[in-house]
Amino acid sequence: MGSTGRAILSLSLSSNLLRPSRLSSARRLIRLSPPAATASLARLKLRSMCYAAAAEAPASMESDAAMQPMKHTILLERLRLRHLKDAPKPQQSGTPETKSRSGMTRSPKEEAFEVKGEKKKKAAMVGSFEELGLSEEVMGAVRELAIEVPTEIQCLGIPAVLDRKCVVLGSHTGSGKTLAYLLPLVQLLRRDEELYGKLMKPRRPRAVVLCPTRELSEQVFRVAKSISHHARFRCTMVSGGGRIRPQEDSLNNPIDMVVGTPGRLLQHVEEGNLVYGDLKYLVLDEADTMFDRGFGPDIRKFLGPLKNRALKSDGLRFQTVLVTATMTKAVQKLVDEEFQGIAHLRTSTLHKKIASARHDFIKISGSENKLESLLQVLEPSLAKGNKVMVFCNTLNSSRAVDHFLHENQISTVNYHGEVPAEQRVENLKKFKNEDGDCPTLVCTDLAARGLDLDVDHVIMFDFPLNSIDYLHRTGRTARMGAKGKVTSLIAKKDLALATRIEEAIRKNESLEALTVDNVRRDIARARISEHKGKNTKSSKVSDQRNKGKSAAAKSSNSRTKAASSQVSGRTTVGTKAVKTSSSTKPSRAVKISKVMRPSAVGKSAKTSSSGRKQTQSKSGKLSVVGFRGRNSSLSKKVVDA
Repeated sequence: MGSTGRAILSLSLSSNLLRPSRLSSARRLIRLSPPAATASLARLKLRSMCYAAAAEAPASMESDAAMQPMKHTILLERLRLRHLKDAPKPQQSGTPETKSRSGMTRSPKEEAFEVKGEKKKKAAMVGSFEELGLSEEVMGAVRELAIEVPTEIQCLGIPAVLDRKCVVLGSHTGSGKTLAYLLPLVQLLRRDEELYGKLMKPRRPRAVVLCPTRELSEQVFRVAKSISHHARFRCTMVSGGGRIRPQEDSLNNPIDMVVGTPGRLLQHVEEGNLVYGDLKYLVLDEADTMFDRGFGPDIRKFLGPLKNRALKSDGLRFQTVLVTATMTKAVQKLVDEEFQGIAHLRTSTLHKKIASARHDFIKISGSENKLESLLQVLEPSLAKGNKVMVFCNTLNSSRAVDHFLHENQISTVNYHGEVPAEQRVENLKKFKNEDGDCPTLVCTDLAARGLDLDVDHVIMFDFPLNSIDYLHRTGRTARMGAKGKVTSLIAKKDLALATRIEEAIRKNESLEALTVDNVRRDIARARISEHKGKNTKSSKVSDQRNKGKSAAAKSSNSRTKAASSQVSGRTTVGTKAVKTSSSTKPSRAVKISKVMRPSAVGKSAKTSSSGRKQTQSKSGKLSVVGFRGRNSSLSKKVVDA
């Protein structure tokens, strides 16, 4: 390597020395002494090397420029891998701010929000119920139900309830909210028995589930009974519409859980059949429905003794779980006031369309028959063997639909407020029957909430008045990931709200707070703002026109003054006659105007009309305009007189 370097150096030196500029330097070296010549030769070699490097610089710069992007990419990849490998642990709480991967600082609130989002993603990625912390007894019930993968609300709700947190579980209908609170609730009951040795006692339940309707109470009770076959506990149901005596007998037996409606539970509390002593877990299923339908006073009355007991030093605290498919701002405010500090757990599908449901909007013109349109939509669905629910807004509308379908040989069952409770249960059994004798259910919004039905097609004969009812109606189909179809018949009065809902569904946006009144208010505001914009433009144009007219009016006034000075006394008398006759005898005014000149006639007519308007405004009476024939006959009589 050393000999090669010396050869290259000698070659470069010789090439540089051959140049004319270097010959004089070489001659000087010969005259110098040996030490001085050696030093000068070294300096000359170093200078020649610099010149050689400068000559080769352009080629090396071109090669470096070509390699620069590749080197930059490799460097970034190494830095990224090193960052992922040696990533520091997240800082503990109490630090004012942390740094993101991009180097930007974040506040503690932003950090908590990101951690919360990561927890949600982690919960959504859970592939089995075992990972949620359920015991083997409860898992036996899950296997019997033939459910393998938990839904999003179950991934969020089960760990929170097991941690004894007071939460609000919000998710769309048909997403498995009942199991989201029943499975951990049963496990908590079994854990309390192991820790504290608590046994079942008569009239002293440890858990109460409140439901707004009898039908929902029966559904929750059936699910609880199926779980109790594996995890041993005793459950009973008390709800309105049934006899009180059998319910008293069931409450007098040792019980762990009671499922029922608020009114009937309060009745048993007042009669001493149910005692709060051991109550530790309270669930409000369909909480938004109960607050919307006026169950608020009953719920507050039921919660009063529990809150008073919890305020005592040795009082037994209770855990509250609220379950809802929709949550308006008004209901959320009531919930936050009644249950202070409660946490809200919501899925990403809350107030949004169900992914597996198809939504069709059929606009009906005024000339089309709505009942005939219903028949055209219903018959193809029934021909496929589907179960169909037809929603109406009023009782009269549901009766009309039911009568029309019976006339067209379509068997139906009814579900509305005037159908007795026992008959409603029988109608639901007929509708659920797999034989298909009554595949059509004509109903009102009473059937829109809390019913676990396998419906293939939902038809809205009457479009709802708000988006919340629309969501509850559509929740009867496409439950637990199944496919479904929703068809809405849109009349002219429903077009504004239906258009907004259709746009929100197409964009996969939230349907919260969309009502007929809100949509109409927004449309009115848009029209007012548009009208104001037009008025401002027209006012600017009119101002410009008025400026031009005012200049023209000044010149015309000067001309009229000059013309009026030349008018004779005869015309002035005529104008006075016109003014006086306009308020007394219109026929004379007409006669006098014939004698006058055309210009004077026009002026007299204007003055007479202005005089009439002034007299009417002073008297305060409205002018009555009669038919043209009657006015002409009156004028003839006056002329004849």
